[in-house]
Amino acid sequence: MIRSAVLLAAGEGSRLRGSAPSKPLCPVAGRPLIDHALTGLAAAGIERVVVTLGYAADRVLAYLSSRSWPVVVEHAIVDHRRPNGVSALAAAPLLAGDEAVLAMCDHLVTPDHYTRLARVGAQGGLTLGIDRRLGHRWVDPSDVTCVATEGDSIVAIGKEMAPHDCYDTGVFAVGSSFFAALATLEAPSLTEGVRLLAADGRARVVDCSDLDWIDVDDAPALAHAEAWRSIVA
Repeated sequence: MIRSAVLLAAGEGSRLRGSAPSKPLCPVAGRPLIDHALTGLAAAGIERVVVTLGYAADRVLAYLSSRSWPVVVEHAIVDHRRPNGVSALAAAPLLAGDEAVLAMCDHLVTPDHYTRLARVGAQGGLTLGIDRRLGHRWVDPSDVTCVATEGDSIVAIGKEMAPHDCYDTGVFAVGSSFFAALATLEAPSLTEGVRLLAADGRARVVDCSDLDWIDVDDAPALAHAEAWRSIVA
């Protein structure tokens, strides 16, 4: 069972600017997104979370410092203008080789989602939680990351990709080989890191189609999230 997590929270969240000064602090059902993520990870049995911060980092750090959390919270500061793989790499030294659940601060999920990835583990590379319910109303087809699989292996991944048979839910289990793959890239992104491991047969999936999740990336998604009590309770 994985006990560490990396929470990517460096983004600017320009499409949510009317609701909050930064994406991690955007309130959903009265609590910031970063609050939902940290408490959800704790409920899943995670004991330590490395949070990567960038845009408005001082403001987010002030919020983190103002609360007592049910997990040990550490942080790393990155340039929010760089690809998201840079944020993951910034957390790697703090993990000291341990596997971790890798999650996005703006993806609201149930604790069971984190638990499932923590139990499966990285499997020698990475494991991605996927959803096979194509065409669901909470998914923005122009923004969601699409995945093509053969059995439990990833064969392709990307935005607006065809054909595809599932969606990337934004929750992974990753190990040292994933960070090593990212380190070889000039502009590391999570998607490119997945592609590198997929080419070696080391990128697998676990089905999370029975679990609720939503990417809170814009005002319509925020409105859906506000009404989604199974996630925000």
